Amino acid sequence: MIDLQRDGDVFVLRFDDDENRFSPGFLDAVGDALDTVEKNDGPGALVTVGTGKFYSNGLDLAWLSDNQDRFEDYLKSVNALYARVLSLPLPTVAAVNGHAFAGGGMLMLAHDFAVMRTDRGYFCLPEVDLGMSFTPGMSALIQSRLTPGTAHEAMVSGRRYTAEQAQAAGIVQRTAAEADVLPAAVELAASLAPKNGTTVAKIRTDMYRGTLEALRGPVFF
Repeated sequence: MIDLQRDGDVFVLRFDDDENRFSPGFLDAVGDALDTVEKNDGPGALVTVGTGKFYSNGLDLAWLSDNQDRFEDYLKSVNALYARVLSLPLPTVAAVNGHAFAGGGMLMLAHDFAVMRTDRGYFCLPEVDLGMSFTPGMSALIQSRLTPGTAHEAMVSGRRYTAEQAQAAGIVQRTAAEADVLPAAVELAASLAPKNGTTVAKIRTDMYRGTLEALRGPVFF
């Protein structure tokens, strides 16, 4: 489900669970991997990547339908993952190898930078078409990482962005062919790895203080 390797100063965290939906087991496994990453002493950076045609499709709707009594706690655990990535004490890059939908797109936005595959896959926040709203923390994350116009379009229309469109909109910073997505992300992460992790985390937590407070707060208005 989760594989953590190291390439020089770069930790590569691979999601390998079909659509990489956020089941409780998936969230726990990612949390355990981030525990290891946070113990790093010295230069370091993190790259996350999916497998096949999926980076992540986000919330595990099938699990939710069978566990509606745990909905609030589940959303808190998802928001906690976003907050943790956003406050990690090292630079982070998402290698978007395929679809980054809904919660998976938000996880991508919690990284410092993203490299997206050009020939297949979309960034999309389809909640409006699913009859779902965003938690206050999710809304804050999206609006803090995208321009107001792009956040509005993505959230209200559910538009699917190709890699080229996502780069033009400022959603991702780089694009690459399938075979080059991970190498490009690792190269970018390696260039950032010498940055002092404590300083990186302090800058981020100051920049996104309101977002982090929302992600760690109530999941319903």
